[in-house]
Amino acid sequence: MNGHQWTNEAIGKIEADFQRSADTHLIRLELPELDGIEVYLKDESTHPTGSLKHRLARSLFLYGLCNGWINETTTIIESSSGSTAVSEAYFARLLGLPFIAVMPRCTSARKIRQIEFYGGRCHLVGCSAEIYAESQRLAIELNGHYMDQFTYAERATDWRGNNNIADSIFRQMKFEQHPVPSWIVMSPGTGGTSATIGRYIRYQKLDTKLCVVDPDHSVFMDFYQSGDSSLTLDKGSRIEGIGRPRVEPSFIPGVVDEMRRIPDAAAIATVHWLETVLGRKAGPSTGTNLYGALQIAAEMHSRGEQGSVVTLLCDSGERYLDTCFNPQWVAEQIGDTKPWADRLQQLISGTVC
Repeated sequence: MNGHQWTNEAIGKIEADFQRSADTHLIRLELPELDGIEVYLKDESTHPTGSLKHRLARSLFLYGLCNGWINETTTIIESSSGSTAVSEAYFARLLGLPFIAVMPRCTSARKIRQIEFYGGRCHLVGCSAEIYAESQRLAIELNGHYMDQFTYAERATDWRGNNNIADSIFRQMKFEQHPVPSWIVMSPGTGGTSATIGRYIRYQKLDTKLCVVDPDHSVFMDFYQSGDSSLTLDKGSRIEGIGRPRVEPSFIPGVVDEMRRIPDAAAIATVHWLETVLGRKAGPSTGTNLYGALQIAAEMHSRGEQGSVVTLLCDSGERYLDTCFNPQWVAEQIGDTKPWADRLQQLISGTVC
């Protein structure tokens, strides 16, 4: 099979897989005390690989194929703390390509098992700061392709439309009481999704504002405030999949209207509360997103405003049973979440901002 034929067939397989997948759900939370404010969760956990990163992995593979970086003998390498690697392993298997995920040793065992389920191999390093250089080294050694989600996430997705996540949100919101959200709230991992949403809002000339919420041990908010792209930390985020110890190339601060720091304890308290509302578990990054969204909703309510706030349910909490749903891990790594659970109840009751 010649190179063009293989590439054509590979792109066809990815497009066919996309056509077999329905859009993800938009869930409205019932918050009667915040009268006039609707809060929605875009449930990305329903993708075939169970997370928001399914969209990114599809885009990165198409980008690599169309740029001529991936052929039928290419080993795919990615630096990832888990969900992106799970989704990329899925697409690598779809195309019959070997896949290696370079990740910190602290990555949850369940995510490692999922990567291996799709035929991927996990290459563990001591800390999150080591994943970039080690991925590049492996790509050179194996004559493979380093996908580099942290560089290409913001450019691999067509932010103008074409059923990206922003286009999907606004299409689904058309029939709601407040169809143009006042705010969309999300957390940065690569920065690619915030870039897509922020650019789409501007391109479509919408009045929606974008709030990006950063966890503890992440430099994105500090960079947003200072403009210093050289910022680094000596350890990474405890909220898997979001927050970075360095400023990633795909994070585009100019599309962001506001940033907030959400303590990890608040995020964990929020996902435990959300389980009582939905009857199922969500991952900790969803807690970061939702706490920020509820803050904004409570502030809007206190000002007598009406409108809608949309955020993301990034992945299922079943991947985190040994971390944020493990009381011992929470006590040792996060600390006391009760003050934040109490604060959360005040937010949703409309009694405090």
